[in-house]
Amino acid sequence: MTDRQNVLFVVFDQFRADCLFGDLAPHVELPTLRALMKESVSFSNNYTVCAPCGPARASLLTGQYAMNHRSVRNGTPLRHDTPNLATELRKAGRLPLLYGYTDSAQDPRTLPPADPRLTSYEEVMTGFEEVVRQRFEDAGGPWISHLVRKGYKLSRETIFRPVGPEIDDPALYDAADSDTAFLTDATLSDLLLRPPGWVAHLTYIRPHPPFVAPEPYNRMFDKDTMPAPRDTRDNHPFLAPARAYQSMTSVVKGFDNRAEDADAVARIRSVYMGLAAEVDEHLGRVIAFLKQTGQYENTLIVVTSDHGELLGDFGCWGKSHYYDAAFHTPLIIRAPGHEAQAGTIRDEMVESIDITPTILDLLGVDIPDSMDGRSLRPFLEGTCPDDWPDYSYSELDFGNPIKPTRFETELGIGPDEANLAILRERDHTLVQFGAALPPILFDKTAAGEAADVSHTPGAAETILRMTQKMLRHRMQNPDGLFARTMITSEGPKRGTGSPVQPAEAVS
Repeated sequence: MTDRQNVLFVVFDQFRADCLFGDLAPHVELPTLRALMKESVSFSNNYTVCAPCGPARASLLTGQYAMNHRSVRNGTPLRHDTPNLATELRKAGRLPLLYGYTDSAQDPRTLPPADPRLTSYEEVMTGFEEVVRQRFEDAGGPWISHLVRKGYKLSRETIFRPVGPEIDDPALYDAADSDTAFLTDATLSDLLLRPPGWVAHLTYIRPHPPFVAPEPYNRMFDKDTMPAPRDTRDNHPFLAPARAYQSMTSVVKGFDNRAEDADAVARIRSVYMGLAAEVDEHLGRVIAFLKQTGQYENTLIVVTSDHGELLGDFGCWGKSHYYDAAFHTPLIIRAPGHEAQAGTIRDEMVESIDITPTILDLLGVDIPDSMDGRSLRPFLEGTCPDDWPDYSYSELDFGNPIKPTRFETELGIGPDEANLAILRERDHTLVQFGAALPPILFDKTAAGEAADVSHTPGAAETILRMTQKMLRHRMQNPDGLFARTMITSEGPKRGTGSPVQPAEAVS
């Protein structure tokens, strides 16, 4: 193992990558992240391999595609013995500290039937040491207690409702008492007492909805300069239930009758930018703490998000969709000893499952065969492996085996059919459904995601090529826990999995 570096692994919730790389970037000020990028290697084409929160974090922390870990919905248990970042760090003598949440539904085989942990999808993933509890469904737990002690009059109905008649009016709490501020305060208070060599997984709920922000963040950015959502000419059967499943009024509390007009959408998009700016500011506090305590130069810093947010693009909100905005996430890695590449922005296609293997690799910890992702260390060293994929692969499950979802009832399908897979190349995106729905093809060199070109001349050949590529991907990436292990007369042995050299190249 390398010397005992600190690790700061920060995950925002529902943070769109184009706030840093894309159309929204000019409309939101993120000075902390931009300063960090100048000292880091950033990845402009990083995609989460699944959504929503629970499945996304399962993949992020286990390094597995959803097709392998199968914790595909909020509330679908993750097998308790699935190797993850925390379990592997513990094997190496490191204590993985959790400040926030992992949204991990527990394996019911390991707990008594009446155990309260089996009533929430927001439990802690195996291996993590929960230091500061922050959950969405209980509105933060300790954070609520903090607000009550400060004298706030609140309830579950009012905590996330803007105070005022307009959709972008401020939250009932001051900026110094927000959930983001509280989590940062608690984290810094704890880290101040930790000896060097700590590993901190810091997970901010924001800018996840409900979209409400304290002053000044609620109107920090001018709604009148917000770019309008992207539009679409498509009418795929998936879109109607997707738009109904999560509408504009579902992402803000107390405005059920507010029309989804251009003014309301602009206001909400502005609040979202304010929430993004708020987490940026508090991340700045954490980085300032590292510098003030002399720990910055010896801290591996990784910043990403679990998934994105549609923000009204194509008439959609949330992340239960196939559009890039739901899956495209920022990724910034500042690794001590790799300063030569500082300020580099890599545009290769990388995936959320690559992050845990990267952290383990940089700490000198073995990467389990169960992990589908690959270490990004070569990019931190200025190279790209010859066999690095030229695509990314993502999945979304939109069914429910207990209570049928709107997708299931409106499309007339069952939970085993209610899923889709996405293959993204630089020029094309293919969406394949588990149900008998038509595939979708986007041409990024033409109309992009604004138009499905699957029925245009020449599209059939591209769809066939990409479908075969998706099939090969699934065949080459099954659950790898024992894929390289063989039982022999001398006991279990593990191979490397390296490709066999061509005969003429063998010495």
